[in-house]
Amino acid sequence: MRLIDTAIDIHASAARVWSILTDFSAYSAWNPFIIAAEGEARPGARLRITIAPPGRRPMTFRPVVLVAAPEQELRWLGRLFLPGLFDGEHAFRLEQQTEACRLYHSERFSGVLLPLFGEGLLEATRRGFDAMNAALQTRAEAAWSDPTKSARSFGKVDGDQGGD
Repeated sequence: MRLIDTAIDIHASAARVWSILTDFSAYSAWNPFIIAAEGEARPGARLRITIAPPGRRPMTFRPVVLVAAPEQELRWLGRLFLPGLFDGEHAFRLEQQTEACRLYHSERFSGVLLPLFGEGLLEATRRGFDAMNAALQTRAEAAWSDPTKSARSFGKVDGDQGGD
């Protein structure tokens, strides 16, 4: 198993961040990583997602929404062909802070084909997460008029966690 785990503080409400995350039709206007998204943010719904990791060709897949808890969590599971070959569980978790909303953006990869995808794709995906987080921050904070507010962003790719 491999984990990409990022987080960013966004000076906006969890409601505002949630509304941007679930407005899939607008992704192409602001999102440099998930360049197209279609579907509904509801458990059991099948989405159509196109990602463009930096330096890589775009990929389209059809994950199923696992969790859609307004202003709290959006999570989906994508698979390559059959379960257990190459699975990716993508998650956005929102946590309202005093002056900001912290977005935790992660993906857990597993499956027998995981070693074949290499570090390059995982690192490009992490860079894509960082770019998306920054673009989401810019979009959500656009309504804020105080330019002195700053946000803190951090992220990492965890090594092999054992298992798969």
